Amino acid sequence: MREVLSDTFGRPLTDLRISVTDRCNFRCKYCMPREVFGSDFPFLEKSQMMSFEEIDRLVGIFESLGVVKVRITGGEPLLRKNIHELISMLALRPLEIALTTNGVLLPRYAPALSAAGLDRVTVSLDAIDEATFAAITDSGHTVAAVMAGIEAAESVGLGPIKINTVVKRNTNKDEILDLVERFSNRDIAVRFIEFMDVGTTNGWSMEEVVSAEEIRDMFEDLSAINPTNKSDVAKRYSLPSGDEIGLISSVTEPFCGDCSRARISADGRLFTCLFSNKGLDLLSPIRLGYSDEQIASIITSTWNARDDRYSEMRSELTSELQRVEMSYIGG
Repeated sequence: MREVLSDTFGRPLTDLRISVTDRCNFRCKYCMPREVFGSDFPFLEKSQMMSFEEIDRLVGIFESLGVVKVRITGGEPLLRKNIHELISMLALRPLEIALTTNGVLLPRYAPALSAAGLDRVTVSLDAIDEATFAAITDSGHTVAAVMAGIEAAESVGLGPIKINTVVKRNTNKDEILDLVERFSNRDIAVRFIEFMDVGTTNGWSMEEVVSAEEIRDMFEDLSAINPTNKSDVAKRYSLPSGDEIGLISSVTEPFCGDCSRARISADGRLFTCLFSNKGLDLLSPIRLGYSDEQIASIITSTWNARDDRYSEMRSELTSELQRVEMSYIGG
C-alpha cells in the first residue's frame, strides 16, 4: 500500500494544477492589467515552457505520489497550440482531468477536447452585462462569445460546467443575482470568488473585497451542501429553485487547513501555495536526465516541508511580501 504523502500540517497532495502558458487573450484588471502586461512584457518563449511529453511525465510522477485530479490552466490554456494532444496523453491515466478557460475559444476547440478525454471545464465569467464585462476584461471580446463557448462545451458533454466569477465591490457586485438567474435550471453552478491579493500588480485592497457573508446575505433560504471532498475550495449551497451556487472565500474565511493543491507553472516550477513568491524548478532535472524516482524524491521532500497558510496569516506583514502573478502560476 502506497504511503500517503503529507506536509507539516498533515495535508495530503491530491490535486495538481498545471499552467500550459502564461499568455492570455484577456487583460482582466485583477489578473493581467494591460499597463503591466503590455506588448513589451517578457512572456515565456516556447523553449522555456514544458513540452506535452514533459508535462505528461510530471503528471505520472505526481500520480504515483497520490494525485487524483489534474486541472489545466494558464493564462488562457486554449492559446496553447494543439492542447487536445496533451489531454489525450493525460486521459490514459486514471485521473480526473479538468480545464479552466475564459471560454471564447471553446466553440473552436470543445469537440476536440471532449474527444481527447477532457472530463469537464470551468469557465471564468465576471459579468453578463456587456459594458461591465468589457470594462473588466479589457479584451475586445464579448459576453456573447463566452456564452457561445459555454453552449459548445455543454453540447459535447464537458460538464457539469462551473462558472467562476471574481467579485469586486463597485465593479460587478450587482451582477451576482443576474448571473445565477442566467444559468438557472441548467447543470451549471456559479461560484463567486472573493477578490484575492494574488501577485502584486492588481491593486488589491481589502475595501474592494465582497465577502462570502455579504454574498450569502443576498440570497434567501440557502441550504448548505456537504462537501464532496474535504479539500473542496468552494462552499456549496442550494437555492429553493434547486440551483446551486458556490462561494470561494480565501480572504475572509480561509481554508488553508484543508488545502491539498500543488501548482506547476508553464516553465515547470512547483508552487505549494497560490500566494507563493518562488517555485521549485522541476524542468531542469527532467532535461538533465534525472530519473522519475529522483524527481519524486525532490517533490516528496518539498511537500513534506510545506507549511504554507498565507490566507490564515494575512496581515500587514504578509501584504508586503512579493507574490507570483496569477497569470503565471494559474488560478
